[in-house]
Amino acid sequence: MKVSTDRQYFHNMYADADDPWSFATSSYEQRKYTLTVDSLPRERYLSAFEPGCSIGVLTELLAPRCDSLLATDIVPCALEQATKRLEDYENVMVDYRAIPESWPDETFDLIVLSEVAYYFDTRSLRDVLEHVECSTGPGAHLIGVHWRGETDYPLTGDEAHALIDERKSLRNVVHHVEYEFVLDLWERVT
Repeated sequence: MKVSTDRQYFHNMYADADDPWSFATSSYEQRKYTLTVDSLPRERYLSAFEPGCSIGVLTELLAPRCDSLLATDIVPCALEQATKRLEDYENVMVDYRAIPESWPDETFDLIVLSEVAYYFDTRSLRDVLEHVECSTGPGAHLIGVHWRGETDYPLTGDEAHALIDERKSLRNVVHHVEYEFVLDLWERVT
């Protein structure tokens, strides 16, 4: 049984490159980000949370749609880049925070899990989803988008989305599958 990805993995990735997954330049990332934002059913969200924001490329696209957006990561040099990228957005707070143990106390009407859920093992992802349920109310949205290719992460993108689909409090309202990634949007129903 695989356990959650060790956090040192992420520090090592950024030690070798400022943008180790080419978030700012990859056509894959650009397409995925565009579809993520376009899949949001509301034009505006009061309060959003994006854990694992990395250097803030997706965050920058989400910011105009949110009154308040908390973007977090566990790698200080990634957060420095995100802070610089997002400095013109007064509605965005960039913060060092690890989930699930440092889950924020706020209530959100949008939570974005972009390329983060499959780094958790099954038990830890279920813990994350408990936090999602505790920090959202009926009508809130959870969007997840994950790579579907082969990895050595604890879960595949499809497995992570299947675990989210198991939640009785969430109803899937958008399901988009491509060869490279899966994108789902769930609405909180209870």
